[in-house]
Amino acid sequence: MELTIDHNELDAALRRCGSTWNAGQTHGLLCSCLALAGAEGASRWLAQVLADTDPENTLCTECQAMLEALCTSTWQQLSERQSDFMLLLPDDDDSAQVRTEAMGQWCEGFLHGLVSETHCDELRERLASDPLSDIIKDLLEITRATVGEEADEQAADNAFAELVEYLRVAAQLTYEELAEFREPSSVQPQFNSPTLH
Repeated sequence: MELTIDHNELDAALRRCGSTWNAGQTHGLLCSCLALAGAEGASRWLAQVLADTDPENTLCTECQAMLEALCTSTWQQLSERQSDFMLLLPDDDDSAQVRTEAMGQWCEGFLHGLVSETHCDELRERLASDPLSDIIKDLLEITRATVGEEADEQAADNAFAELVEYLRVAAQLTYEELAEFREPSSVQPQFNSPTLH
């Protein structure tokens, strides 16, 4: 049975174990690490998110289990081109402002993953050309998104939903565009980072 990861629960778990990453950034980073490096990127992602935390801390162990479950389900959704791929964001019970901030943080994480990997010339050229260059520009804009105090709630919800759908498609498109630069998608992520054991 697949474990469903809740944004706010993961966010709290990351804080409890001392990670400097929040849930939105963590999932955005994961999506771009998987797109660039496949299963190999998953192990580096986990080590990066849990860097500076105490691996002996039981809270860290609990958080790591949540992160591994998130990685496995995200990898399956992207590699199998599942239509149910979703960004890890707060649910509708949270305010439009909270959800918009988390969406911007997701974009920050995604962009960080794209720029922090070592790039060969071919990869740099691919990122600098369409459609990826446009996606990167759009994500930079979305990191600055806010909800005005006077904003109509329904209009804010509609705008948020449109942006989330765009990002969902953009993440899937990025994964497909970078297929030649990573391991075959049949290789499942393995978690054996020396940081965590």
